Amino acid sequence: MHSDYSEFDLITRFFTPDPPGEAAGVTLGVGDDCTLLAPTPGQRLAVSVDTSVVGVHFPDDAPAEAIGHRALAVSLSDLAAMGARARWCLMSLTLPEADDAWLTGFARGFHALCAATGTALVGGDITRGELAIGVTVMGEVPADAALTRGGARPGDLLAVTGALGGGAGGLALWQAGERDLFHPLLRRYLYPQPRLGAGEALRGLATSAIDLSDGLLADLDHLLEASGVGAELTLDDLPLVDGLVDALGEQEGRLAALCGGDEYELLVTLPPEKWNQALQRLTRHGLPLTMIGQITTGSGVSGLGDEGRRGWQHFQRRPDTGGMP
Repeated sequence: MHSDYSEFDLITRFFTPDPPGEAAGVTLGVGDDCTLLAPTPGQRLAVSVDTSVVGVHFPDDAPAEAIGHRALAVSLSDLAAMGARARWCLMSLTLPEADDAWLTGFARGFHALCAATGTALVGGDITRGELAIGVTVMGEVPADAALTRGGARPGDLLAVTGALGGGAGGLALWQAGERDLFHPLLRRYLYPQPRLGAGEALRGLATSAIDLSDGLLADLDHLLEASGVGAELTLDDLPLVDGLVDALGEQEGRLAALCGGDEYELLVTLPPEKWNQALQRLTRHGLPLTMIGQITTGSGVSGLGDEGRRGWQHFQRRPDTGGMP
């Protein structure tokens, strides 16, 4: 059903949660010109913004609940990469029309992830136009404890959380017509999980970190450039998502793990002496950590082999589409 709600009606009906109150650091929430927040003393504020556009960052026929979840998850993943604890978010929504069923699903997905991650929605904006969602997230990290891209050192171990290839594999299945929302690869693509707990757990251990939104090789390149180092990958050690090879085949599955985006796992570097402690911490979060290489002097990535280099070049020639080919 399409309705002629005003912007304020939509905000009140779908995007005004119960007041989070002083305990959540919100002294004035949704409903005024600005929200007023009270960061925790001794903490630094980590802020990131992402925009998701229909047909670019998600399919136009994706479930509304998944779109709501994804829009928040991709922003929260940036906080995870910094080792920050999620606190608040702002959301701007551009809609072609006000559809009750779509808005109900979208809000359900968005609010559910807010609740699961302790993130309070504290403001936003709604306007008419092509479907797009902008989300600004704010988190806290102790002073001088933030993980950044620039701290990797030669001799550090290179590792990833979780498993790889699920984002690209799930997108490929969706484009092939798979609509079983419980298919594990589709779940990985439609409902990515920001690794907030892992990011916090690795504070004080990891020397650098980045989330894998653009793909392992592309994001590794960002990390290496920021740190002024190189890396050697061990391709045989890449952890592939269950069912990826069955769905795409061995070669395409490995290329999806190397070059496909929408992973939202964390790529981190660690001194060898911190490895066991990092494994123990992530075990408490039920998340594996896999060593996939080592940081070296120089620049660039070695160990790709001809197949890996061709795959990287192939993906690098594509336009920046945020995961959509």
